Amino acid sequence: MIKKFLFSSLIALCSITSLHAQTKTKDTNNTADPDNLASQYLSQVMGVAVDATSNLKLYKFIYEWIGTPYRYGGNTKKGIDCSAFTKAIYDKVFNTTILRNSRDIFSMVNPLPKDELKEGDLVFFKIKSAKISHIGIFLGNGRFAHASNRGVVISNLNDPYYARYFYKGGRILDSMKDNLIEE
Repeated sequence: MIKKFLFSSLIALCSITSLHAQTKTKDTNNTADPDNLASQYLSQVMGVAVDATSNLKLYKFIYEWIGTPYRYGGNTKKGIDCSAFTKAIYDKVFNTTILRNSRDIFSMVNPLPKDELKEGDLVFFKIKSAKISHIGIFLGNGRFAHASNRGVVISNLNDPYYARYFYKGGRILDSMKDNLIEE
């Protein structure tokens, strides 16, 4: 129900913004770009700065999954866990096959500190464990998407809970992108 409301709001926002852009400018070749409108909408809804350099496919994918319940071992819209969600993003958005478990995925990355993360990088956590136990995808501005016990959400790395358990960020190694890994 909420997604239908948000979708209809997006349509209304696109219509209003398009009309405003057409009346504001005399140059008919400079009408509103639908991808730019979607970026603005997703920025507001998701609380993430989506700009012209952002991967709009990534944000659309995440938006479609927001609210999906958490289910350990799950990999569908009926329920999904953090590593399956991350694997789905890499498969559908980046056309890259990654492993299924957060610890195994960590073996595929070049570890990075928080301040070097870029959109699409991975974030790893050791939550109440000596081993990596949670994974998400970095969106920028301290935000990351992940499947949590509250379902698929966008959270802030600076939130005291996530800051406490943050282990490292990581970027998939180019050699891993070239050699797609089978499950």
